[in-house]
Amino acid sequence: MIPSRADDIRGTRSRIIDTVIDLHCHVLPHIDDGPRTIEGSLALARAATAAGITTVVATPHVSMRYPTRAASIARGVEELLGRLGEEGIALEVLPGAEIAMTQIVDIQPDELGALELGGGGWLLVEPPFATGPSDLDAILRGFEGLGHRILLAHPERCSAFHRDPAMLERIVQRGVLVSVTAGSLEGRFGDTVRRFALELAQAGLMHNVVSDAHDHVHRPPGLADALARTGLAPLADWLTEEVPGAILAGSEIPPRPQAAIAITIDPPRRSRWRRLGL
Repeated sequence: MIPSRADDIRGTRSRIIDTVIDLHCHVLPHIDDGPRTIEGSLALARAATAAGITTVVATPHVSMRYPTRAASIARGVEELLGRLGEEGIALEVLPGAEIAMTQIVDIQPDELGALELGGGGWLLVEPPFATGPSDLDAILRGFEGLGHRILLAHPERCSAFHRDPAMLERIVQRGVLVSVTAGSLEGRFGDTVRRFALELAQAGLMHNVVSDAHDHVHRPPGLADALARTGLAPLADWLTEEVPGAILAGSEIPPRPQAAIAITIDPPRRSRWRRLGL
């Protein structure tokens, strides 16, 4: 189900291509490891607008640690939108979730549908950070078999893909999209993650960049600066407007533009993706 503001949300989709969209943001208060209070959520929202973001999708964790329900997310979005209006903060917030890949067997189909990003038919799915299950690809197929399309959250931080990048290539060829955290591009999660994220961009295996913000200080929102500093500014509109706009609208994903990007991976080395023939 979509929250009671469904008509407003559907109306928003008609304008959404003209906005800077953050598809992955832990903006709701007291629901997961994001802000503990509504004041913290408002501070994060102000930081998002200051960074040029006009739309965020609230994506609380749905995991063993945080067994969040769609109804709670809907209520949180309603509460936050009300306070944003009172404070005069011009930020659109839509419902979504970040679903732990291993939780699929515990989520009923109707509940899973209610966790789609903005109700557009796409699920944001989080792979495990540490050693992944040997049937990681099969688990993703399970999501797809239920009729959902998959946006993979920060695969650049997943060690299983570091060990077997060909698996990620196969998943993408099947129609799964890759969402990279802006901070990963700049090394906030270590040099190994930074290198892998930049290699994804070089290989054309990155479709969207998000903040994955959790607060306004330690993990703040921001997209444009990271793209500019890593040579990806020519793709900024596609990564932060066109692709996320299509995801929220449930429409066809636009092709990647033929833009020249200037990525430097230091120290230089032969790309693992070139070895795969990409």
